[in-house]
Amino acid sequence: MSSSFPKHGGNIFQEAQRLGFHLDQILDASSSLVPFPPPRFLRRCLKASLNGGALRNYPDRTHQELRQVIANWHGIEPSMVLPGNGASELLTWVARDATETGMSTLPAPCFADYERALNCWSGSFRQERLPLSWSSSEPQSFPLAPHSEVIWITNPHNPTGQLWSRESLRLLLDRYSLVICDEAFLSLVPGGEKQSLIGLVKDHSNLVVIRSLTKLFAVAGLRLGYAVADSKRLEAWQKWRDPWPLNGLAIAAGTTLMTDVSALEEWIRKVQNWVTVEGSWLQERLHAMPGIFPHPSSVNFLLIHGRTSLLDFHQKMSSRGVLLRDCRSFVGLGESWLRIGLQNRAGNRRIVSEMKKLLI
Repeated sequence: MSSSFPKHGGNIFQEAQRLGFHLDQILDASSSLVPFPPPRFLRRCLKASLNGGALRNYPDRTHQELRQVIANWHGIEPSMVLPGNGASELLTWVARDATETGMSTLPAPCFADYERALNCWSGSFRQERLPLSWSSSEPQSFPLAPHSEVIWITNPHNPTGQLWSRESLRLLLDRYSLVICDEAFLSLVPGGEKQSLIGLVKDHSNLVVIRSLTKLFAVAGLRLGYAVADSKRLEAWQKWRDPWPLNGLAIAAGTTLMTDVSALEEWIRKVQNWVTVEGSWLQERLHAMPGIFPHPSSVNFLLIHGRTSLLDFHQKMSSRGVLLRDCRSFVGLGESWLRIGLQNRAGNRRIVSEMKKLLI
């Protein structure tokens, strides 16, 4: 894998500088964040925190209050929750467990951060290719069950957008010594919580579920995620990590977001409605374009496949101020694949308009 390939989307600052654009001239569809401003109650919380002790005082190293409100939301014990500096920090710690457990299977294509995390500990892994053809955005049966000690799952899958059924994933718990399920996007999926594995953690110490608040609330700058796992496993992670992995503003924001249940539910409904409406709208228009095929997706990004290389097309879209996700860093994909993050209707119209100029 070439280091010149972008391993993440959202490189808006670098791209603006490279292309000579102001930030407000660029539409970043290379990342997969909701297009709405953070909720008003969150902005009020952050403003109050700036005037309080969140900046001056050292953060609570136990994250007791944050763990409690996350546990309340999921109906589990606080000891089964560990907040992290984004999901990436938590992937690093679960990769240490995976390395000690044995060989990891990474269904490909998959999120490049799993490989990064395993490499931190010189972990052994192998890529197993997923079938790159599916006909529905409804829950699918997970197709892979090769022999290894550890398996890494993304649900919904990144970058394909496939949603795996809970029942098919449940079967893996009896076959692997460690099952790692990254549910970073699941809360954005209409009806997606029915497929979550969090409810199985209590009875399966070999299961770790990773969640992110970044995607749901578009707060990537705060770096906030959490793991749900056996309490003894999380106690070990707590001893390994930095003394203060979360800053005071992130803790205050996370506590506020997860405490007001009615506001949280209302926000989730708003986001899931956007995924349903805009996903269908964009899919319909992409299907009408020659030379590309948009795959079904359960979530807020679409994987498209070109009959030929889309590299030149990708570069021309960037020159027009529309950033799409270069998929060459995903094992099993190449120059003929791109991923598009859903935007609001105005943003999606701009994507379609610029694509038509190049494809039609």
